[in-house]
Amino acid sequence: MNETTSDVRTTSARRDRGQVAIEYLGFVPLLLLCGLLAIQAGLAAYAANQAGTGARAAARSGSMSSWGGCDVEAGLDAMSGWTASRAHIRPGGLGGDSITCTTRVKVPDILPGVHLWGTAERSATMPRT
Repeated sequence: MNETTSDVRTTSARRDRGQVAIEYLGFVPLLLLCGLLAIQAGLAAYAANQAGTGARAAARSGSMSSWGGCDVEAGLDAMSGWTASRAHIRPGGLGGDSITCTTRVKVPDILPGVHLWGTAERSATMPRT
């Protein structure tokens, strides 16, 4: 009788050995998806930050110039390389004593075909000097 119970225990222990590996393999895609979503959210936040930087630089430089428009070149120069290549700076509302510039940056997609965030847009207004 002791041999029978010990055989049952070893048989069930042998069958349970691969269970953790199978559960882990089922959980790995979920972990990878969460990681990719976190990276995508970070890229979107960085693109929004760079759009704000470009808008402020374009408005600041334009407010100090004699013609008083958005200085697109200064805005693009203030941004990092890959965001500047995806950016578009346009004049916003031209007031009498201030200048507004708007920058739009296309957010890159990590997963091909999955477009979670389209563009990040920021505006900045500076007084004319």
